[in-house]
Amino acid sequence: MSTIARIPFSVLDRSRTRHGRAAPHALRDTVRFAQRIEALGYHRFWVSEHHSVPGVAGSAPTVLAAAVAAATSTIRVGTGGVMLPNHQPLVVAEQFGVLESLFPGRIDMGLGRSVGFTDGIRAALGRDKRDADDFPGRLAELLGYFTGTQTAHPQVHALPAEGLRPPAFVLATGKGARVAAEAGLPLVIAPARGEDAMLRAIDAYRADFRPSAWGERPHVVLSGTVAVAPTTEEARRLLLPEAWSTAYSRTHGSFPPLVPADTVLATPMTAREQALYETAWRGQLHGTEDEVAAGLDKLLARSAADEYLVTTSTYDGDALLDSYERLAALLGLRPPAAVSA
Repeated sequence: MSTIARIPFSVLDRSRTRHGRAAPHALRDTVRFAQRIEALGYHRFWVSEHHSVPGVAGSAPTVLAAAVAAATSTIRVGTGGVMLPNHQPLVVAEQFGVLESLFPGRIDMGLGRSVGFTDGIRAALGRDKRDADDFPGRLAELLGYFTGTQTAHPQVHALPAEGLRPPAFVLATGKGARVAAEAGLPLVIAPARGEDAMLRAIDAYRADFRPSAWGERPHVVLSGTVAVAPTTEEARRLLLPEAWSTAYSRTHGSFPPLVPADTVLATPMTAREQALYETAWRGQLHGTEDEVAAGLDKLLARSAADEYLVTTSTYDGDALLDSYERLAALLGLRPPAAVSA
C-alpha cells in the first residue's frame, strides 16, 4: 500500500477573494466548499485568520468555523489558525469552548504565533512584534483554561471551556516547532524554507517532544499546495494565480484578489517579481494523478508525516474543486457515511 493511502488528508481554505467578486461572496464560497469537501471524504476542514488583507476574506476564524460546522455534519472543523498573539487567551478559550459545546467531537484548535501583517494592523489590534515572543506563555495560559490549571489569573475560569478538550495544534512559524514539542502538541508545518529545512525541524520536534495531557507522542501534519489535473500544464495553470499573488505581496505589501491564469501570463514582471514568482512555486506539488502520487509518496516517506493538509487556492473555483475531486479519488477517500465521526 502506498504511503498516501495510509494517512488522513485534510483541507485548509483561506477564503481567497477573486477579482470582480466581493469578500462576502468568498466567505459563502468557503461554507459551500466545506460541504463538498466533506462529501468527498476529507478528514478536516480548516479556516484561517488574516487582518486587512484585500485578497483574503477570512478574518474571524472561530466565527467562520462555526458557520462551517453548522453547514456540515461529519467532517472535523478547525482553524489554521487563530493567531494567539492577536488575542487574549481567555477569549480564545471561551470561543473554542463554545464551538466544542455546540459541535462536540468535531472541533480542532489550530494556533499560530504570527502578529498583524503591518505596523498599522498591529496598532489596530493593540499588538506589536514583541507579542510573538510570548507565544509559549499565551499558549500555556490558553491550554490551562481547558484543564483548570492556568496560573496567570487563578480566580478566572473560561466557561464553557473548562473540562473540554478540543485537540490543539501548533503552526510552525519561526520557533513554532520547538514550542509544539515543549507543549506536547501536534505540529503543522510547511516547506516554506525548503524541504530539507522542514525535515530538520520535524526531526528536532520529534527529538524534543514532551508527552503531555494533550498528546502522548509526536504528531506531524504536513501542509502544502497540491494541484491535480488531466495534464501537467493544466495543473500548473491552477497554481499561477496564487503564485502571482504571492509575488505581488512581496513587492507591494498586500495580497491582491486572485486573477485568471491568462491575466497572469499576460502581465509583465520586473526581474524581482519574476524571481519572487518562481520562489512561490517552492514545495508545491502539481501534475497528473500519477505525478502527484509519486511526489506525495516521496515526501511522506521522507517525513513520516501523520497527516497532510492541502492548502491549494486558485481563481477558477470549478477547476479547484475538480483538483480536490481527483485527489480524493487518488487517495481512495470514503464518503462521510462510511467514516466514523
